[in-house]
Amino acid sequence: MEKGKAARYSVVIPLFNEEENLRPLYMKVVENMKSVGSSYEIVFVDDGSSDRTGELLREICANDDRVIAVRLRKNYGQTTALQAGFDHAQGDVIISLDGDLQHDPAEIPHFIDKINEGYDLVSGWRVKRLDTWLTRRLPSRIANWMMAKLSGVDIHDFGTTFKAYRREILQHMRLYGDHHRFIPALASSFGARIAEIPIKNIPRASGKSNYGLSRTVRVMIDLISIKFLLEYSTRPLQFFGLFGFASVGLGTLIGFFLAFKKVFMGQSIMLQHGPLLFLGVLLILSGIQLLSVGLVGEMVTRTYFESQQKATYAVQEIISGGGPEQKTEGTRVKVGSY
Repeated sequence: MEKGKAARYSVVIPLFNEEENLRPLYMKVVENMKSVGSSYEIVFVDDGSSDRTGELLREICANDDRVIAVRLRKNYGQTTALQAGFDHAQGDVIISLDGDLQHDPAEIPHFIDKINEGYDLVSGWRVKRLDTWLTRRLPSRIANWMMAKLSGVDIHDFGTTFKAYRREILQHMRLYGDHHRFIPALASSFGARIAEIPIKNIPRASGKSNYGLSRTVRVMIDLISIKFLLEYSTRPLQFFGLFGFASVGLGTLIGFFLAFKKVFMGQSIMLQHGPLLFLGVLLILSGIQLLSVGLVGEMVTRTYFESQQKATYAVQEIISGGGPEQKTEGTRVKVGSY
């Protein structure tokens, strides 16, 4: 790649202790990117490896100016490593895959072909998974089903890193926690066209997997935050207010019921209905707190969007009498990211 010339494609690969897989992976990526026939770059992100991964990256970069190595100071996790790679990628199309050779670089052209059909995001689908059924496949199937239902994005495999994106899709989102697996859901919120293609699931050749059953719990927790971000990030009062009004309403009904018992039946509320009285008071107080949280959330949301001039909508293009003026793909003109 010529100096100063932006690459058409960027291949982003996060690494953590992959010294045994790095060179074979690099050679396979180069071999297949050459067949694509356009300029490319490879962005390796060393996520705080403690083995020789960093040393090998220096050697590769010294011999290939198409390779960029981003070394993080410590192990931040896959999502942060991917975000670092996306931040340093210059290509119009960005392809991400794992560094453990469980993704076959020979399939990269298939992702590019699908992007060229007009899709904004292409996700891989491990149709035949080779992982253990109880600790990997079953939790993954449950999580994928829940993510599809909650996000409304009809794909089968949210968890795989093997994806291709148009650059503008990634420019308008920031990734936190384990949110890399939710990129299709986040992208769909501003109208991205999403496709899915089958990919191979290759057994890990060497090294140790960094995934385990505990990750499933974190994914479930992230599901809650993603659902909130997709549905209520710009209108938090509608979320908290619904539960707040329900809580206050139920507490008030209990209060009327106890008042009826006291006034018309002469019963001692504290002696005969003490637990119910406390429940009614608790529901009313909880409802008021939820409404207050919703109101505070509304003010914080407006402060956030207005102070940073962020748009609450996504514009695909602006058309005037002379034709399309500017294609913005997910951002308001002169405003910034969605």
